[in-house]
Amino acid sequence: MEKDILRVLLTEEELSRKVGELGAAISADYAGKNLMMVSVLKGSVVFMADLMRAITIPCRIDFMSVSSYGSGAKTSGVVKILKDLDINLEGLDLLIIEDILDSGLTLSYIKQILEDRHPHSIRLCTLLDKPDRRQADIAANYKGFEIPDEFVVGYGLDYAECYRNLPYIGILKPEVYGG
Repeated sequence: MEKDILRVLLTEEELSRKVGELGAAISADYAGKNLMMVSVLKGSVVFMADLMRAITIPCRIDFMSVSSYGSGAKTSGVVKILKDLDINLEGLDLLIIEDILDSGLTLSYIKQILEDRHPHSIRLCTLLDKPDRRQADIAANYKGFEIPDEFVVGYGLDYAECYRNLPYIGILKPEVYGG
């Protein structure tokens, strides 16, 4: 795996520090509220696991799995729900946890679906933000890092279901994904 990485973009230490900062901010903002964290699988699972341990207030979690990329490097533009939430959202304060916000098409679709279920509030938290690729009018309320338009893997992010287990975020060599 290491041979496929052009360079490390974010180290384990940088990720850990940022997750702690996000956890503190979320804990303060949601104190006394009914926090429900929704992880968008599979990419955000590593981030979600670390983030929920950095949050110091009671919270619930659930998982949603959608597909829009398949095994390619670019979004297909079609979103398919593979696993829906198990909990009634009415009156809950939702925080959607995402690994990366790039085009915003998938997250926009998910947010629209969840709004129809009458939660008290919906906010977004993303580890990585690629504003140069945005196609939908959506922004994160909590953002870890703004990154350049590079193909990144590690810390849950994949290419063709590989590289998720790297402990850092690296830029994948273009010859690996045909870029």
